[in-house]
This record gives sequence, C-alpha cells and structure tokens, in this order.
Amino acid sequence: MILVMSMDDDMNEYFKTASKTLKALGQFNPKAMKGFQEFLQNVKADSALSKKIKEIIGIAISVYIQCQFCTAWHVKRAMEAGANREEILEACQVAAMVGGGHSLMSTHYALKVVDDFRK
Repeated sequence: MILVMSMDDDMNEYFKTASKTLKALGQFNPKAMKGFQEFLQNVKADSALSKKIKEIIGIAISVYIQCQFCTAWHVKRAMEAGANREEILEACQVAAMVGGGHSLMSTHYALKVVDDFRK
C-alpha cells in the first residue's frame, strides 16, 4: 500500500503517520530504535542551544528538503517548546534563502501545521 497525502490533508495525520512509522521500526528492531531515541533526546536537550531553537533549525532543514513528515514533526515540537508563528516563518525564510523557490513553496506545510495544530 502506498500512502499518498495531499497538501490539503490535516497535518495531524502526517504527525500520526510519522509516529506510527517510528513505532513499527521500534517493534522491528527495538535496540536500534532505543539507541536512536536516546541520541535524539540527548541532542534535543537544552544546552548551548535551547530545545526551541533546535526545533526551529529542524523546521528550516525540513522545509529545505521538502519533507512534509519532518515539517509536521518539527513544527509541532517547536510549538510545544514555545515557538510562535513568526519564528516558524523566519525559519522557513532561512530555508528559502538557502534552497530557493522549492523551499519557499514548502513553507505551505509549515503554515498548515501551525493552523492544524492550533485547532
């Protein structure tokens, strides 16, 4: 089965799909996924950069590479860490500065996440 999602889909579904994928991988290889999760937790912890700033960086990279699942994940996590719409849009502008038009157009997903997760 191929999962096809459209720009009009609720971005909550992208987040849920990403979560299900990680869960399935964890069931397949628990040791590897445990190590990956520990790595992520250590990287995301507040240190020289706050968790919020790290998620904002994640947004810029996700928009740059045009990954809707990553965008949903990082925007949701950034919002949970206190990021606002303006900070999220600035991250998208940084992605467009590096990636040009395709990154600029991928900003749609970040804006959709903000709107869908506010519901």
